[in-house]
Amino acid sequence: MLHLRIIAPDDRSSTVADLLADEPGVTHLAVVPGVAREPAGDLILCDVVRESADHVLRRLHDLGVDARGAIAAEDVELSLSKAAERAADEAPGNGEDAVVWDEIAAKTGEQTVLTGTFLALIVVATMIAGIGVLLDQPILIVGAMVVGPEFGPLAALSVALLRRQPPVVGRSVHALTVGFLAAMVATVLSTWALTAAGLVGRDMLLAERPLTDFIWRPDALSWVVGLLAGVAGMLSLTSKKSGSLVGVLISVTTVPAAANVAVAAAYGVWHEAAGSALQLAINLVAIVLAGLLTLVVQRCWWRHVARRAGRALPRQRDDSGPASVSASRRRLRGGG
Repeated sequence: MLHLRIIAPDDRSSTVADLLADEPGVTHLAVVPGVAREPAGDLILCDVVRESADHVLRRLHDLGVDARGAIAAEDVELSLSKAAERAADEAPGNGEDAVVWDEIAAKTGEQTVLTGTFLALIVVATMIAGIGVLLDQPILIVGAMVVGPEFGPLAALSVALLRRQPPVVGRSVHALTVGFLAAMVATVLSTWALTAAGLVGRDMLLAERPLTDFIWRPDALSWVVGLLAGVAGMLSLTSKKSGSLVGVLISVTTVPAAANVAVAAAYGVWHEAAGSALQLAINLVAIVLAGLLTLVVQRCWWRHVARRAGRALPRQRDDSGPASVSASRRRLRGGG
């Protein structure tokens, strides 16, 4: 469930309140007239179940509330209310599977900004993976995968492609390009420094590495794993099951492939660097493509759910059903 805090202009407040009161998935509605100063208007508070949130937010956008007022949403971790249970029962679909497009756009949009933290994380992750490649240590490779922050811009790229937002696409590509280039340059320098210190050597790269040589030997399974990881990653973002995202991060070799490119380039082993670069490109493209297709399927599914709910709802409204609930809401706010 989401808690909405809305500032509605005076000439839109009544329309917004009526809209919210008539939505089956909205409950705990309260209107406080005239308290908002910046922007000026009425304060409207309500809770909305996740499966209805996208529809409600879209209708608020259509009324121009975001342009002349404000809309803020936050997760409700605990709600002890029969009204909330009734709203969840009346709303179509399942809250665990619901996609709130504005929430996803905001969440992934933050990941497109090329910040110092993003650069530090991807550099550190790639350097760790570079050492793991030379030592043939899967533990270090897995650790580097978890530390790497690259899935954020990849997810943002999928969302931006679906919503046709060229500026977000540009920022995502810029963050990924600069991030990986900076990480590989830093890993080349660190490899040279470790070699000069006598801690690693070219012979370690050329030796048999049965546990990590898959990083620079892409095959058809690289596409399969990348596509599956993209699907799982996007589902974890859209369905609030963020715990599964860790599994996604350790299933694809983006950061380790970049590290192997850098280490191989540092020692002049160009065939291995080329193989790693191909592995990196395959995984990046596969994740974005799978994420985009997952979003398309989810959008089509929820449009189907909304259409079915729109057709079924009038037949369900009787004296004891949703219609009486909506009527009681209108009476509570002073209507007929």
